[in-house]
Amino acid sequence: MAVTLEQARRVGYTCLKALLRFAFMVANNLVAIPSYVLYLIMLQPLRVLDSESFWYIEGVLFKWLLAMVASWGWWAGYTVVEWGDDVKAVSEDEAMVLVNHQATGDVCTLMMCLQDKGTVVRQMMWLMDHIFKYTNFGIVSLIHGDFFIRQGRAHRDHQLVLLKEHLEKYYRSRNRKWIVLFPEGGFLRKRRETSQAFAKKNNLPFLKHVTLPRLGATQVILKTLVVPQENGTPAGGDAVIKESKAKGLQWVIDTTIAYPKGEPLDIQTWILGYRQPTVTHVHYRIFPVKDLPAEPEALTNWLYQRFIEKENLLTHFYETGAFPPLQGQTKAISREMTLSNLWLVGIQSLAFLSGGMWYCIFRYFYHCLF
Repeated sequence: MAVTLEQARRVGYTCLKALLRFAFMVANNLVAIPSYVLYLIMLQPLRVLDSESFWYIEGVLFKWLLAMVASWGWWAGYTVVEWGDDVKAVSEDEAMVLVNHQATGDVCTLMMCLQDKGTVVRQMMWLMDHIFKYTNFGIVSLIHGDFFIRQGRAHRDHQLVLLKEHLEKYYRSRNRKWIVLFPEGGFLRKRRETSQAFAKKNNLPFLKHVTLPRLGATQVILKTLVVPQENGTPAGGDAVIKESKAKGLQWVIDTTIAYPKGEPLDIQTWILGYRQPTVTHVHYRIFPVKDLPAEPEALTNWLYQRFIEKENLLTHFYETGAFPPLQGQTKAISREMTLSNLWLVGIQSLAFLSGGMWYCIFRYFYHCLF
């Protein structure tokens, strides 16, 4: 079949746009990430004198970096519509966010849709695969205090010990609020067959749109961050209240990401923008931590039930194009998440100005020394 002139123009335009977007992304990383690192190096005296102020500033810079990533998708027409509970209501409380995992674009989607949730982005901690440590953003996550977890049975027990130590050392000392993890332990396309075999062997439901979650990290987080209660009062008195910022982990936010036709966005699409504008749908359900079962077996069943619900939600979405209403509602209510283009341009401008400033500083000292 012959290619028409119009089709050739469209392909040429897409390729040119992708090339320009890639060049912009590279430049963006070259100025923003070194600037983030250099600002924090210069602020090390403040870290010694006033640690809380240092981590506040670091959190603001971290949020701006994530906003830059969000802008790549936003300007390509990749937007988000939110459903279910309004998580802004718990944005100032400690929460654990459980997310289904389909592709690399899931992380970018979260970076976008959490931008308008108060202080969440600057005070959040991510659990991610250790391979992410070796990407361009790895140095940022290391400084911010995110945890890189190695997958595989051989590493599992040791990784859970390291996670517990990491949470005890960094979570509250850096005033973190939300912790985000993907309990499935990998992408849907990679884990689905193994998960279905496990489900069949153990008489569990057959899932197509999600996989059965792994339990270790979730259990460690709950044991480490939930403040023990004695007769409705945090055990340990005033000292524990002060250390835990009063209440400890209070909520579990069950987050379900759905893509039209089940075709997820990946990081390449997010950067190059060659896919047509796409609306990603994100559904939230909020559960009080105090209502979670304490026994390991009961907690396992509770977590499995959340992913069975995710399966039902996604099945309904792929059949109807919308999530079902919450219990007690007659009609599902969606909310379009928006970002300010002026704000995004301001952050990008600050990044490039900072990059230029650091270049001039290093050039000056180079000429002074040599």
